[in-house]
Amino acid sequence: MSVIEVKNLSKTFKSKVKGKGLKGSVKSLFKPTYKTIKAVKKVSLAVDKGEMVAFIGPNGAGKSTTIKMLTGILYPTAGDIKVLGLDPRKDRKKLAYEIGTVFGQKEQLWTHLTPYDNFKFFGAIYDMKDYEIEKKIEELNSLFELDEFINTPVKSLSLGQRIRCEIACSLINDPKILFLDEPTIGLDPVVKENIRSFIKRMNKECHTTIFLTSHDVGDIEKLCKRVIIINNGTVVLDDTMENLKYHYLNKKIIDAKMKEKINLEDEKGIKILKDKGYNLKIEVDIKERDISDAIKLLDPEKIIDINISNTPLEEIISNIYKKDK
Repeated sequence: MSVIEVKNLSKTFKSKVKGKGLKGSVKSLFKPTYKTIKAVKKVSLAVDKGEMVAFIGPNGAGKSTTIKMLTGILYPTAGDIKVLGLDPRKDRKKLAYEIGTVFGQKEQLWTHLTPYDNFKFFGAIYDMKDYEIEKKIEELNSLFELDEFINTPVKSLSLGQRIRCEIACSLINDPKILFLDEPTIGLDPVVKENIRSFIKRMNKECHTTIFLTSHDVGDIEKLCKRVIIINNGTVVLDDTMENLKYHYLNKKIIDAKMKEKINLEDEKGIKILKDKGYNLKIEVDIKERDISDAIKLLDPEKIIDINISNTPLEEIISNIYKKDK
């Protein structure tokens, strides 16, 4: 059963054009001219109950605009939306009781209050009774392991603790859909893994549908089974994570700092991207070669430092978009 249904969704903005020079500025002040910006162009998608979907794309692709239309913050220029059977344009208030949102770069918690007091506050906003709020806080405390700092002011929490509380707070009203925008941004690798574990547990135990946006390939790879990629306001890929990994995440980047200079050349499955004496960057196609093969070429005894990463998401999206064109 689909909990999100979008057909030919479009959003157009009018942006004022600034005149050049003093005369142009004066003219644009009294007789402004506008240009039309098509932020979202005939996007169609459907998300089933309990799915964990990654909705990704480069900056300016139309992700935030789409999410704002799904949650009723913005009205579409054209197209149809149904979220949990409701039209966000007509039923925004009713829909707000059924969904939750978390923005990694924007705080929703009152920082001078404790997480516990925040939960009480937001529970009251959703017209929950005191015993319902207390019961839900107890569940969230157990699910997200908040006991150690639930009575500590939010301003005194670490970033990782705050994000856990932000996600927990977004669940106070038992939302059927949770919109997550960059939930792990700025977190160290260990905390990121913890947050991902909490999200997976929440999806499993609460059956919450997750609609995730992130620039972190790790978030997408470890949380979602389906990926929707948007670029220039248009959906360019809607596929399973398994297919995406096979076709586009099959390359790893090795950055190595060496004790001494070594001479390497391209060979099957291994490409030298950068060779600056003691610093090397190598691309490994893991469908053709193992990472260990590349490390052997470097000679482990000569390595001072090494980092292995995925191909940047922006590059993956760019390749998909070029292929689509």
